Amino acid sequence: MKEHTHLTRQRLALIMAALLLLTLVLLTISLCLGSTAYRPWQLWQSTPDAQMARDVVLQLRLPRSLAALVVGGLLAMAGLLQQILLRNPLADPYVLGTSGGASVGALAALLLGASSVLVSLSAGTGALASTLLVFALARHDHSSQQSRLLLTGIAVASFAGALSSLLLSIAPDGLLRGMVFWMLGDLAGAPWQVAGLVLLGLLILLWPCARDLNILSHGQQAAHALGSQTRQLQWLLYFASSIATAVAVTSAGLIGFIGLIVPHALRLVLGQDIRLLLPATVLGGGCTLLAADIVSRTVLAPQQLPVGVVTALAGVPVFLWLLQRRGRQQ
Repeated sequence: MKEHTHLTRQRLALIMAALLLLTLVLLTISLCLGSTAYRPWQLWQSTPDAQMARDVVLQLRLPRSLAALVVGGLLAMAGLLQQILLRNPLADPYVLGTSGGASVGALAALLLGASSVLVSLSAGTGALASTLLVFALARHDHSSQQSRLLLTGIAVASFAGALSSLLLSIAPDGLLRGMVFWMLGDLAGAPWQVAGLVLLGLLILLWPCARDLNILSHGQQAAHALGSQTRQLQWLLYFASSIATAVAVTSAGLIGFIGLIVPHALRLVLGQDIRLLLPATVLGGGCTLLAADIVSRTVLAPQQLPVGVVTALAGVPVFLWLLQRRGRQQ
């Protein structure tokens, strides 16, 4: 047992070191590339462009890069927790309707001409409302909690999608582009500090539960037989994944495939141990979204693509490849 724990810690250290190195490499690339030719090393040069370089690198590129790392980590964590909760490796952060409520709140605020702060608050309120609605509708069914949660979440998400379409259909042309751009994902001006604190808090909350989550991933009956508090764990997973999804969507809009692909791909490589998957998924999600953001800012520079478009275009073929690989393994 001690030898197994030692090997797990060694693997975790190696994986985390590799992912941290990848994060630093991508962060350096992100600070160097953009629609302008300013580079980080110009910050310390005594040239007329030094101040402009500081503004571009430190005020624009660095906060956006940090936001990509944090939001990607939140989405990947939420996807992993949903996959454990629903015992479905193809579940994603948006399956239980949290993002739909956030979309309705944000689009309603944009339609009313609210400021960016009020848009974020409205998105958070909508996400909270949809989370509480799903919880209220699903909590009375004790016999099939997972299926009840899934079906209720799908129903709430469909209703929220219909409301979002209604808001888009009545929006004036002057606001429509901004509303669509928000729905496709936008990291510019994302409050990465708040999202980072939430991500850190969720990691601190979930890490002591990693052993019980490993047991729960094998089934509710097996977890109950081994003495785990399955119902408390399930609601912990639900609310933690809902909070992570709500903060990510509130910060950067709807960005798909990160929470679906990253946990699924890492599970194929690392196995089922949550002690490995949880930190690796957070870093992997951040790296994936940061790489997508680099592409969105450079492929058509100076024009920028919504980062959600990039993740969707890259995510579909990767997802299909992962499905084929999973089928061959089975």
